[in-house]
Amino acid sequence: MKKFQFTPDGFKKLELEYADLLKTKRPAAVTRLAKARSMGDLSENSEYSAAKEGLAFVEGRIKEVEELMKNAQVIDAKLTDGIEIGSEVTVEKDGNHETYYIVGEFEADPMAKKLSATSPIGSALLGKKLGDTVEINVPVGTHKYIIKEIKKA
Repeated sequence: MKKFQFTPDGFKKLELEYADLLKTKRPAAVTRLAKARSMGDLSENSEYSAAKEGLAFVEGRIKEVEELMKNAQVIDAKLTDGIEIGSEVTVEKDGNHETYYIVGEFEADPMAKKLSATSPIGSALLGKKLGDTVEINVPVGTHKYIIKEIKKA
């Protein structure tokens, strides 16, 4: 079975989402469904259909999160000098400095500079060390990155 890699923070967020799904979202979806069911004729009750879909979505997400947690591998950044999941990396690209966080694929958020270890940039940076130069092919072309700083979470 495939293992899903998470940073400690990412796994903690997954656990919090799971607790929220079980304690808040599922009961709310069940209550909404019961209320819609009590409105009468189910064949023409759009609220009932929407409530059913909402509950199915919550149940599906619960199963998905359970599968992720069951097969999770929490990567705690080690004391190596190379880049790995959980590393905060500052690179120089075209004279500008950018900082990225290398995370597991389910934690990725490019807008927050959290790059999946399986993304083109993330996978190219894995294992590299301070001062290394990396050329990365991305959809818009090839970029040259010089690793300026590595911090461990």
